[in-house]
Amino acid sequence: MRVPFKYLGLEIGGNPRKKKFWEPIIVKLSTKLNTWKGRFLSMAGRICLIKSVFTSLPLYYFSFFKAPEAVCDSIVRIQRRFLWGWGRENRLISWVSWDNICRPLEEGGLEIKDVRKFNAALLAKWKWRLMSGEKGVWKYILLSKYGTKLNQRGRNQKKLSWWWCDLCKSCGEGEEVSWFHSEMGWKMGSGDKVRFWEDTWASSRALRDIYPRLYSISLNHRSKVAEVGEWEEEEWSWKLSWRRSRFQWESELLDELLRVIDRIKPRRDTTDIQTWGGDASGVYSVKTAYDCLAKSTRGRPNVIFKLLWQVKASPNVLVTAWRALLDRLPTKANLMTRGVMINSQPCVMCGGGIESAQHLFLDCTVAQRVWNRFLRWMGIAFVQHRELMYHFEQFHFPIFNHNQNLLWKGMWVAVVRCIWEQRNNIIFNQGVADDDEILHLAQTKAWLWLKHRLRCFNYSLAEWYMNPIHCIKS
Repeated sequence: MRVPFKYLGLEIGGNPRKKKFWEPIIVKLSTKLNTWKGRFLSMAGRICLIKSVFTSLPLYYFSFFKAPEAVCDSIVRIQRRFLWGWGRENRLISWVSWDNICRPLEEGGLEIKDVRKFNAALLAKWKWRLMSGEKGVWKYILLSKYGTKLNQRGRNQKKLSWWWCDLCKSCGEGEEVSWFHSEMGWKMGSGDKVRFWEDTWASSRALRDIYPRLYSISLNHRSKVAEVGEWEEEEWSWKLSWRRSRFQWESELLDELLRVIDRIKPRRDTTDIQTWGGDASGVYSVKTAYDCLAKSTRGRPNVIFKLLWQVKASPNVLVTAWRALLDRLPTKANLMTRGVMINSQPCVMCGGGIESAQHLFLDCTVAQRVWNRFLRWMGIAFVQHRELMYHFEQFHFPIFNHNQNLLWKGMWVAVVRCIWEQRNNIIFNQGVADDDEILHLAQTKAWLWLKHRLRCFNYSLAEWYMNPIHCIKS
């Protein structure tokens, strides 16, 4: 048998640290996210395809091998070209940075998985399986080779295989704080496996991190829980040792420590169980591991984007609204900022100011007429905000409950989409700005979305035109 060869879909004997090893995955991704598919898909369709293809094709390889940086860059390049360039090979404009694209929906992203973090989360599952109670020949082989101390920090790397080194690196070993080990905890049993100060068992952090002063004067470094106490008949009693007498304030810290550890005491004839702190069940999952890796780069959730993606509307329309709120639509002002030469800058709808997202959707006289007529149709009047995000946030009324307000915000999304379509129709098809047409299209689209997405919505188009508030509230 020649090496390398394939077994169960994986290449055996090859070197996964070389780009050539990953060529089959790169070729398959390029084939799935190719030119013709991108041309005939909306942006929402391309986002959906990127998510489905990426989480299926490289999954097997990513769960066993650490992808080199060059491979990760190639995968991101294919995804980015497909998303923004419709699969074209020519120069494209990435309207939103890829780091922001990978953020959660509520933070203004699209929740596309980050290649490197996803790879690390998949690989770390092997470490979890080694540390858990799972049994298997593969586990006995690894334990006999690397020992029961699975944290390899400080060991001679030359004696370790490349696969084990990549696995340890993916788990954050060698760094000041390992993301994997910081999430590991213990469910107390007899206490013969759990280190008293260094492991996480009595709180969300290790006791040495919570009480560093007591740890510095303790004689029980690296001692197991079972070694810092004893059974007195049927009661467990703690026996902590100190290298000197404690000051009064240190004794107060000790009292606090004892109150914490008294809640979780060892139990006879019970095995200590390793737990995963990222999940309430205590069991490792790739999803929670990915969240742990991603939380270091995440920002604060934005209630505006959280509400946007809950709106009952077509995904492609929501993507347009998302880009509008981020000011990432190809308006003339944005194109000029990115070095694209255009014939004229004025708004094609009104012929007035420079066409920016702010002007096109709010300041344009055509857009203002659309919003004013829309509010009169709803029978509601208020002073409209002049910033797009706050304008969207204004579409919330005390007379509606949460779900009804989401329907109301769906009308905002419909108007924004129809204004954008009218603008494109004027530029590419020599159309004419018509606020009547924009309003009627927005009303019709909103009715169609509600008709097909809500079972309880049984109103005709005529009833919707005549009394939208009644349709929304009932």
